[in-house]
Order: sequence, then C-alpha cells, then structure tokens
Amino acid sequence: MSLLKGKTAIITGASKGIGKGIAEVFVKNGANLAFTYLSSVERGQALEKELKEHGTQVKGYRSDASKMEDAEDLVAQVIEDFGVIDIVVNNAGITKDTLLMRMTEEDFNRVIEVNLNSVFNMTKSVQRTFLKQRAGSIVNISSVVGVKGNAGQANYSASKAGIIGFTKSVALELGSRNIRCNAIAPGFIETEMTAVLDETTVSQWREGIPLKRGGSPEDVANACLFLASDLSNYISGQVLNVCGGMLT
Repeated sequence: MSLLKGKTAIITGASKGIGKGIAEVFVKNGANLAFTYLSSVERGQALEKELKEHGTQVKGYRSDASKMEDAEDLVAQVIEDFGVIDIVVNNAGITKDTLLMRMTEEDFNRVIEVNLNSVFNMTKSVQRTFLKQRAGSIVNISSVVGVKGNAGQANYSASKAGIIGFTKSVALELGSRNIRCNAIAPGFIETEMTAVLDETTVSQWREGIPLKRGGSPEDVANACLFLASDLSNYISGQVLNVCGGMLT
C-alpha cells in the first residue's frame, strides 16, 4: 500500500509505543517522515535507522513540543529538510497518575503542558504552511479517558478532553482552507508502558472490553493512516474511538 506516497508527515513523540507504531505504518505507506523524541535519544536514533530501510526520507529530531520555540524551530527545520509538510500527528504525551487528593499542582500543570500545550504549539507553528498551500491534515491523539474520565487521572483526562475541544475548534476555523483536523481516542493499548503491569490487572481490563483484548499500536496507527490520507478527505472535526467497543 502507498496511501501516503509523496506526502511528508511530522509525528511528535514517536520513539516508542503508539507514536512508534504510527511512524512504522506511515513509512510502510510511502510517507516521508520527520519525527520527534525527547528523553529516549538512543531509541529515537535507532528508529530513524530502522525506518530508513523502507526507502523514504526519514529524519528524527530531538525536540520538546511543549515549548513553543521548539515547535516553531522544528517546523522551520522540517521545511528546510523536506521542502513541505502535509500531515501533523500530535502524539507527544505523559502521565502522572494519582488521586486528586495526592495530586500536586506540578503533577497537574506538567501533564497539561506536555499533552495539551504541545498540540497548540505544533498546530499554531504549522498553520501558516498549511494556509499557504491550502491543504493539510492534523491528527491529534486524545484518549477514551478524555471522553469518559477516569479515577486517578484527573490531569490526564483534562488534557485529553482539552485536545478534543481544540480539535473541533481548529476544524471549524481552518476548514474553508481545506485543512482538516481530527482526533483519535485510543482505549487500552498494550505497549511498553502496560507491559510492566501485573497480569491480573491487565486481564481484568481485557475482560471489560467487548472485543476481549487490548489494542496494539498498529490498531491506532491504521486509524491514523486513514485520517492522514486522502481516503478521509471529507472528514474533519471528528473523534475516532479506537477502543475495542469500550465506548459506544
């Protein structure tokens, strides 16, 4: 398949987990790819090497999307290196889970800064490029907890709900210029992060999902591929739940 042949995409936070899954599916579908990492430098460098084997242009950047200056510099650098940007996937995110009574102001602010501000920073930074070319697809990675909430994740849920509101507003603002903006809300996705959890907890989660299994990064990546590609040309302002039926 070459659904993204000739297109250039930026993916933030792509060194592991869902971001890495998206990066792999995009290059397999012909995309030229710029991706970012922050703390996982070795993983990022290894991924760049691995993805280049698919024959498209690939470059990793150490960049912190939660800082506006970094986001602006990244977009400028990608245009210099690739000549164009067609797709932005805002995936960078962290968790600092704890009950509200134990949550510090720093726990709350940092999650909002990384998860929500980064989406604003990247979208704002790429907007001029997209307006000039009168085309672009933005895909924001939210979460089912941004739709339904979750105990012990007030900060994470707030950040992911914010992404949904932001996505819908951007779709309304930029739609007349042929710029689309959608969100994906993954459910329980099995990644390196969930691999450290005890098997009983994971089994209970799987049991509560209608499809009786956790999702894979590739499941999210395939939804992302659809929203990034021309297959979804008439879809904007939507939230696609990739959750095995958890949300109906």
